[in-house]
Amino acid sequence: MIKVSDSAKTKAVQLMTEEGFDATKDYIRVGVKSGGCSGLSYELNFDDTHAADDKVFEDNDVRIIVDKKSFLYLVGTTLEYSGGLNGKGFVFNNPNAQRTCGCGESFSL
Repeated sequence: MIKVSDSAKTKAVQLMTEEGFDATKDYIRVGVKSGGCSGLSYELNFDDTHAADDKVFEDNDVRIIVDKKSFLYLVGTTLEYSGGLNGKGFVFNNPNAQRTCGCGESFSL
């Protein structure tokens, strides 16, 4: 399961609406890809469809989809949003990450 904080929900709903998505029926797609200074980096997009082998979750009234491979890296993660002057945007608090880079956008296991 992937959790969504209140701050991430608020910002995601706002951005989805601005980009023409409907937060009540569309999804936040999160994933992992090779790259970044620690080996793996996070991806976050909006999507209106999901594949048969995607994992589908709902937390805090936000629908999330994750491809099967990425799910193994992201299980237990909480999606948060950090705004303000020093904010980083969306932040993945991943209990599986053993090392992260300084910017928090990549990790390794």
